[in-house]
Amino acid sequence: MKKRILGLDPGLAILGFGVIDCEIIAGKKDEDYRVSMIDFGVIKTPAGQEMGQRLRTIYDDLNAIIDQFKPDLAVAEKLFFYKMGSAIVVAQARGVLMLVLAQQNVPLVEFTPAQIKLALTGRGNADKYDVQDAVARELELDDIPKPDDAADALAVALTAWFDDDICPKTL
Repeated sequence: MKKRILGLDPGLAILGFGVIDCEIIAGKKDEDYRVSMIDFGVIKTPAGQEMGQRLRTIYDDLNAIIDQFKPDLAVAEKLFFYKMGSAIVVAQARGVLMLVLAQQNVPLVEFTPAQIKLALTGRGNADKYDVQDAVARELELDDIPKPDDAADALAVALTAWFDDDICPKTL
């Protein structure tokens, strides 16, 4: 049984995405499972561009990503900011993200930053490097994916894989 997960790190200037396949392999005494990275990257919008055009870029590019990879599930980091100004613009991009997922019938699951850190490192207060290092290790990559937003999106996707309620590890 295979599940494709699209991880998303919402942002207006840069929206990170990461696609992983998670597979349970039967036939042995116990089921075995593996996870593999399919692709990752970012959707960028120029700072000087009108807000509506930036949101349309996110809409169009995210639709293209979903059409290309056909995920079974999308996972995003819950909106969490210290500065109100940045929270509003990210919330607008996040609204577009949620619209695209609903139109494409892709279910969305959300995790807090602490849940993601805990799932990947065992510590809810881990630093960014430790999380990104865990992403590279779990996906057997030679290097930490760049840019950071893409690595963060892969971390979100892996968090869903590690959650047995979302991705049971038995057939």
